[in-house]
Amino acid sequence: DEQLDLDDGRWEDIHVVTGALKLFLRELPEPLVPFSHFDKFIAAIKIQDQAMRGRCIRDLVLSLPPAHHDTMKVLFRHLCRVIEHKEENRMSVQSVAIVFGPTLLRPASEEGNMAMHMVFQNQVVEHILNHYSYIF
Repeated sequence: DEQLDLDDGRWEDIHVVTGALKLFLRELPEPLVPFSHFDKFIAAIKIQDQAMRGRCIRDLVLSLPPAHHDTMKVLFRHLCRVIEHKEENRMSVQSVAIVFGPTLLRPASEEGNMAMHMVFQNQVVEHILNHYSYIF
């Protein structure tokens, strides 16, 4: 309900805007990749055959609820544009995946090996970024 003035000087710092986006995504009641899909995405990224892995991840993205899918499409399109400027902003595919992986894709409970989950979360985000045009 808060009205924001995006012309306010405090929004000129890209770190503030990025932090606000990450905070918004992190505080969603359910992450962009729903809890029900977490284990499926983790299993898919572990598939050794690259073609099969790609199809499986694309099919999982297509199976997301429309609001999740559509938001993911717009967000990842923007992140791909950020990556296009990696020489200036130092945000490679890997860097973006590290920053956004745990925010977009997280388990319903933190019972398992969080470090191991994080590796796979980042790999899923990296895969979607690298194959954006095929997936969407």
